[in-house]
Amino acid sequence: MSIINKRNISVLGPTSFTGIKVKEPAVYAAGLPAVKVALQHAFKEMGVTKSFQVLGKMNQKDGFDCPGCAWPDPDKPSRLGEYCENGVKAIAEEATNQRVDQHFFAKHSVEELSQWSDYQIGKSGRLTEPMVLRPDSIYYEPISWEDAFALIAEELHALDHPDQGVFYTSGRSSNEAAFLYGLFVRAFGTNNMPDCSNMCHESSGVALKETLGIGKGSVKLEDFEKAEVVMVIGQNPGTNHPRMLSALQKCKENGGKVISVNPLEEAGLIRFKNPQEIKGVLASGTALTDIHLQVKINQDVSLLKLMIKKLIRLEKERGGVVDHEFIKEYTQGYETLAQDVDMYSDQELLEQCGVSEKIIDQAVDLLAHKKRIIICWAMGLTQHKNGVENIKECVNLLLLKGSLGKPGAGTCPVRGHSNVQGDRSVGIMHHVSPALNDAIENTFGFTPPDKEGLDTVHAIEAMNTGKAKVFIALGGNFLSAASDTEYTAQALFNCNLTINISTKLNRTHLVAGKTALILPTLGRSEQDMKEGRPRFFTVENSMGKVHRSKGMLPPASGNLKSEPEIVGGIAEAYFKKDHVVDWKGLSTDYELIREKIEKVVNGFQELNDRSKGVGFYLPNNVRDLDFSKLPNKRAQFSICSLPDHQIKEDEFLLMTIRSHDQFNTTIYGLDDRYRGVYNERRVVFMNEQDMQEHALQKFDIVHLISQYDGVERKAINFLAIPYNIPKGNLGAYFPETNVLVPYNHFADKSNTPISKSIVVKIMKA
Repeated sequence: MSIINKRNISVLGPTSFTGIKVKEPAVYAAGLPAVKVALQHAFKEMGVTKSFQVLGKMNQKDGFDCPGCAWPDPDKPSRLGEYCENGVKAIAEEATNQRVDQHFFAKHSVEELSQWSDYQIGKSGRLTEPMVLRPDSIYYEPISWEDAFALIAEELHALDHPDQGVFYTSGRSSNEAAFLYGLFVRAFGTNNMPDCSNMCHESSGVALKETLGIGKGSVKLEDFEKAEVVMVIGQNPGTNHPRMLSALQKCKENGGKVISVNPLEEAGLIRFKNPQEIKGVLASGTALTDIHLQVKINQDVSLLKLMIKKLIRLEKERGGVVDHEFIKEYTQGYETLAQDVDMYSDQELLEQCGVSEKIIDQAVDLLAHKKRIIICWAMGLTQHKNGVENIKECVNLLLLKGSLGKPGAGTCPVRGHSNVQGDRSVGIMHHVSPALNDAIENTFGFTPPDKEGLDTVHAIEAMNTGKAKVFIALGGNFLSAASDTEYTAQALFNCNLTINISTKLNRTHLVAGKTALILPTLGRSEQDMKEGRPRFFTVENSMGKVHRSKGMLPPASGNLKSEPEIVGGIAEAYFKKDHVVDWKGLSTDYELIREKIEKVVNGFQELNDRSKGVGFYLPNNVRDLDFSKLPNKRAQFSICSLPDHQIKEDEFLLMTIRSHDQFNTTIYGLDDRYRGVYNERRVVFMNEQDMQEHALQKFDIVHLISQYDGVERKAINFLAIPYNIPKGNLGAYFPETNVLVPYNHFADKSNTPISKSIVVKIMKA
C-alpha cells in the first residue's frame, strides 16, 4: 500500500527483533511474581515513596479510579490494596516521573520518533505543555493554550460543513468530559462521534439491545458469589481484567463452577494465586476452570448451538433442563430456536467447533440442572464478521435456562477501558437518539443534528477520501487502536488538522495531519483544582455503577488543563460569545455539568450526591425482567448462522491478542509472562502440527499476509512459536498485526473490525 506522506514518517515503527527468550507457559496467575513485577514497574516509574502513596488511593472510595480496565470495585475495598498487576502498570505509566516537554521535541523530530517502537514512545514520559506541528516542519514546538484554541476554531470554521469534522473519544474520559464533548460536537452540527466502543464492544451493545432491550450487561459484582456456573467465553481475565479473578475465586469457594471457552488455555483461568491470602502466597491458590472448551477461532456459535441442541434433547429425555415457565412468561421465539438447532447434525457442529464431544457433554451435564448462570465475554466474541450473532447465541443459552433477572445469573460483557461504558451513557455515540436530542434542546436551547454520524471505520474512510478534514481525539491512540494501520495512517495524513488530547506521547501524535496539535491533560491520579479546592469527576464501571474519582498527586506540569477545560476552551474559541451555552462556565464547574447530565440523561438523578461513597447503579431493565420496549414486550430468542470463512488449504485464521505486558495499545514491557514469551513481541503462535506441515522450525522468521478485495496487506518479521492452539489457527499481538485487518470488513450491524478472525497466509522469510 503506497502512502502519501510529506514527512518521512514510519507508520509501523521498527520490525526488528529484540532478543526472544521462551519458557513453558505459566499454570497460574498472580501470586508473588505478580507483586514483584508490579512493584518493579511502580518503583522504576514513580519511585518508592510516590508508589505507595498512589497505590494506597487507587480504587478506594476517597481516591481515584484505576485508569486501566472497567472491572468494578467491591463496596468494601481491601485496605491492603484494591488493584492488580496491570493496574499498577497502568498507574505507573500515568504517574511516571519522566517528562516530554519542548526540549524533548526540539531534540527529537517526528521523523526520528516514528522510528521508535511503541514501547519506546510510551516510555518517553508525560506531556507537559501544548505543542504544535506546523505544515513545513518536522518538529513540534510550543504553542499557548489561547493560540491552540484559536487555531482549532479557525480550522473548524474553514470546513464546508460540520460533517467534515471527526470527533473521536477514548474510554479514559470522565462522564463530565464526555458529556461536554458530546454537547459541543452536537452544537457544532454533527454526530460524527466515533469512539473506542466501535472497535470493541459495539457488537455486544447491538446484540443485547435487540434481544434484551439494553446494550449493557445485567449482573452485579455480588452475583459472582451466588452463581452456580460462570462461563468465560473469548476472554483472558488474567491479563486483561485481573481483578475479575477474585470474583471467580469467590464463585468457586461458594461451590460454583467455571467453564472457559477459548482457543488458548490461559494461565489466569487455570489457577489463581491471590497475593492477599496465605494460600495464594505459600500454597497452590485456587483452581478456577473446571471445564475448558478449546474452541477453534470464531466457532463459538457452532459450539453453543450444539450445547443448546443437547440441552433441549436432555429436556425431552428427563425434563427439568429447560425453564419453560420463564420462556413462556418472558420470551419469544423458543420454538423457532428449537427447530433451528435440530436442522444441524451433531457431527457437523462438532467438526466446526473442533471441541471433543466428551468435554462438551461434561459442560452440558453441568449446565443441565443449573439456573444461576453468568456468561462473560470480551473481544474474542465481538471482533468477528458475526460478532453480533456470537453474543445473541450466548443470550439464547441464558434465556433457555431462565438465567436472567435473578441473583447469580445474567449477561456480563467485560468492558475494556475504565469509562468506555460511561462515555456512551452520557451521549458519546454516532447514532441519533430522538429522546436525547429532545432533552438537550429542552435543557440548553439549541437543536442537535438529526443525521446519523460516522462510526470509527467510516470516519477513517471519510478522512482517507478527503470527505473529512479535521480530526480531534479526546484521549486514546487512534492509529494503533484502529484496523488497517496503513490505510488509517493515510487518513490522518490527509487531514488539514489533527488534535490529540493526551497524557502520554503515542504513535498517533507522529502520524499527524498537515498541522497537528498535542493538548496535554491531567491524569486520573492528579489533583484537579479550582480556586484552591479539589474537584472530582465520575465514571461508570463495567456493571453500570456510577461513582466518584478524585486525584491526589500534584499535576505533572503547571501547564496542564483538565479535559472539560480543554473542551470548553475549544467551544468558547469556536462560538466566541455567540451561543446559548455558557461553555466556559460549564467547563470549570463540574457540579454544574453534573446538574445538566441529570436533566438530559435518564438514571443520573441527584448525581452530585449519589456518586459519593460506593456510588449507584443506573437503571437496568433486564434486572427487573422488564422487556416492554421489545417486540411483544418479550426478550428475543435469535436464529444465528454458522460462520463460513472459506479458508483455503494454505490459509490460516489469525486472531490478534494482547501480551501480558500491555493494556489496549499501551505497551508496558516486552514480556508475555503467562504465555512464556520474554523480550519479544514479533511472534506468531502456531499449532505444532501446522508448523511441521509447513516445514517451519521454532523461531523461523515468517511474514503474515492477508488478501481482501484484491488488496494485499503484509506484516513482516515474526518468529514462529509452537503453542497449544487449534490446528489452522494463529495468534499474534496487536497493534503489530492490525496492519492485516481490512478497514472495510467488519461485523454485521455493529461495524466492529474483524480483528479476531483474519484470513492470512504465512510466507517463510
